[in-house]
Amino acid sequence: MSRSLQRSLNAMTRLALRAGARAMKQALRPPPKARKTTALKFTSSKPALAKRTHAKPTLTKRAPTSGSPSASVGASAGQWRTGVALSAGGARRYRLYKPPGVRRTERLPLVVMLHGCAQDAQALAVSTKMNRIAQRERFLVLYPEQDRLANLQGCWNWYDTRSGRAQREADSIDAAINQVCLTQPVDPNCVALAGLSAGASLAALLAVRRPERFRAIVMHSGIAPGVATSSATALGAMRGRRVAAPLAALAVGIHLPALLVIQGSADPLVAPGNGPRAVVLWADREGATPGPARTVQRGARYPATVTDYRKGGRLVATLCDITGLGHAWSGGAAGCAYSDPKGPDASRMSWAFIRRQFAAAPADTRKSPLAD
Repeated sequence: MSRSLQRSLNAMTRLALRAGARAMKQALRPPPKARKTTALKFTSSKPALAKRTHAKPTLTKRAPTSGSPSASVGASAGQWRTGVALSAGGARRYRLYKPPGVRRTERLPLVVMLHGCAQDAQALAVSTKMNRIAQRERFLVLYPEQDRLANLQGCWNWYDTRSGRAQREADSIDAAINQVCLTQPVDPNCVALAGLSAGASLAALLAVRRPERFRAIVMHSGIAPGVATSSATALGAMRGRRVAAPLAALAVGIHLPALLVIQGSADPLVAPGNGPRAVVLWADREGATPGPARTVQRGARYPATVTDYRKGGRLVATLCDITGLGHAWSGGAAGCAYSDPKGPDASRMSWAFIRRQFAAAPADTRKSPLAD
């Protein structure tokens, strides 16, 4: 049944891409002003944020062809394919990386990566180099992609919960995950979320809506759910001027997925205080308390202060506050937007955190991967 569904979905995808490729390319192309600006907008009607990242990347530059996701792991080192998932909220484009040599009998973990504003799936894959880790550690990586018709800057509308648009976008990503789980060799018990900026914020919203689906979530430079409810409150949330309401109670036996928050102390777009707020929100819902903070530094990279929050030995959340990091993926590829190679490797940290949650039974003691 799964193979039949896969053939049907693949056929639909090929037909849609052939029929609408030229029209879609033209429709999704941002207007000239949007391409030239170095600002970060939520919608076309909102003023831009003129500050740039700590590493001062050019926001609209794409990585060179030689740095494409396929090239970054080798021409024959896995598959890099495009797909479309359909749901009540509409169609959702995505890219999927599959490591080489996967057998039909295998069931591999799935990591879902959500890009930030002024990015797309390929830009995030190049910047984070997550496909290289997936090739080595053998897991699939799903990169849902925002439509420029939904947001001119390619931002996920994480803040627009009052109108329901944020929830619909989260549900469309959930539909893409469902499709990949049905058509690919995925272990449905080993699914995790990670996101940058707006992608981190939408990942958090999806995690609280579907906590039973995910074993771990990584928020890099994002904002906790419930801090903003509309575009009018989004800027205040980014500046750290709003307080989130407590998370809704969970059903008996259901826990929030373990949370790793990575936040830069020099972030000019998302106030550094948003990181601790997200962790405390998670900890309060689970009744967790913080352990002693510790400093971690490798070589000349930025130092990080790490704090674990636990409940009865179970790791609920970890805060990784990186000194000197701006609004950029820590340890990301050089020359990419929203990427700072001087920071500790956020991709390796994320996978170490996620892998431990996959390996741990729900009642097991969960050791922080950043403790070593």
